[in-house]
Amino acid sequence: MTANHALHAPPGGPRQTKMPAGPEGPVVDDALRQIEQELAERWGETTLEPSLNRISALMHRLGEPQRSYPSIHITGTNGKTSTARMIEALLGALELRTGRYTSPHVQDLTERISLDGAPIPAERFVRTYRTLEPQVATVDATEEYRLSFFEMLTAMAYTAFADAPVDVAVVEVGMGGGWDATNVIDGDVAVITPIDLDHTDRLGSTVGEIAIEKAGIIKRDATVILARQPADAERVLLKRAVQVNAIVARAELEFGVLSRRVARDGQIVTLRGLGGEYPEVHLPLHGAHQADNAAVALAAVESFFAIKSRQSPPLDLNTVRSAFATVTSPGRLEVVRRSPLVVLDAAHNPAGARAAATAAVEVFDSDQLIGVVGASADKDVRGLLEAFEPLFAMIVVTQNSSTRAMDVSELAIVAADVFGRERVRVEPRLPGALETAIALAGEGHGHTSGGVLVTGSVVTVGEARLLLKSN
Repeated sequence: MTANHALHAPPGGPRQTKMPAGPEGPVVDDALRQIEQELAERWGETTLEPSLNRISALMHRLGEPQRSYPSIHITGTNGKTSTARMIEALLGALELRTGRYTSPHVQDLTERISLDGAPIPAERFVRTYRTLEPQVATVDATEEYRLSFFEMLTAMAYTAFADAPVDVAVVEVGMGGGWDATNVIDGDVAVITPIDLDHTDRLGSTVGEIAIEKAGIIKRDATVILARQPADAERVLLKRAVQVNAIVARAELEFGVLSRRVARDGQIVTLRGLGGEYPEVHLPLHGAHQADNAAVALAAVESFFAIKSRQSPPLDLNTVRSAFATVTSPGRLEVVRRSPLVVLDAAHNPAGARAAATAAVEVFDSDQLIGVVGASADKDVRGLLEAFEPLFAMIVVTQNSSTRAMDVSELAIVAADVFGRERVRVEPRLPGALETAIALAGEGHGHTSGGVLVTGSVVTVGEARLLLKSN
């Protein structure tokens, strides 16, 4: 794509779900849009009242669907969705029917609830929502507050998994852990990805405080898979594990990454699992952090089977290789254009930005890298920009359609302070920002052009993905 190709803005309001062609498509599409509107009228995902009362009441009225299948529960600060998708791929390759619940979505709301590795069909999404309505109305009328947007989607996921039925659910926490709506499940395996500072106004101002809330998903007699953690966070997590008699496996002690080398479309890794070594595994994702996520995912699946057999036998190597080779994680260092190279990464906090910046050097063969950044006002935007400053030759700041988006003029002030005014371009709307960045990348020195990294928010990445993939 060149700068001359028009980029059309996405429709206003909530991001819409695209329906497949067919005579029933428009009908289901209208029903889905209506449901999206109804959900949007509830508390948003960042409006929280720390309680499980509402979701527990709804689950009780629905017959506790979340207790009809075993589950793997995932929390942490970064890497949750990628790890969930890897776990799902491994379980599917091992011939188990899976349900996966992750958030937020990149483009379509239905992405959040997956069956057998694919987003739930829109028609099934609509049917599940309508099935819940009578019980939801009762809970809304009897509780102090109505069920939130996230509580509704969580209930829908757990109901859809029970109706499928699935053999195992892979569930990502929305925020925190102990009082997150997902925590009405009893996870057989609890996975804690790296904990860092994020949502500090709600979870705590230190990693130790945040870990207290994250530790709430560790249930009695469960198995806990810990990614590498800051010392303060690890102490909290281990204390919780002892209190509930949970078995703990830690990265770099019981499992980990033995080696990795960069490949054009990802990397080749050798992993040490709980049951043995898995050499020469192709992982089509970029960055050392994704190799770490793969080791965590492998240990989680090994633990899941160990619970049943009371030992950790190695998984079949060819099955592991074939599973990891299929893994995708949209919006996580995802290549969407080649000339010039355009990559999307949903990093939205300093820790995620540092990981993305480190990994980006494996993706881009150029020192003329242009950043497109649209961030949320409630994030550590300065910290995020500082992580990218050594990487970007120029930065184009913009604003996505979310009500949480930082005003582009405010973002420009912070960017100028971090990068210097001469390295900052301001484009209020994302289509213009993409065109400007692509044009700047095309002016790269020498025989190779530069590249573009779009980042700062899942919403920014989702809207950019829609714009770039439709042209």
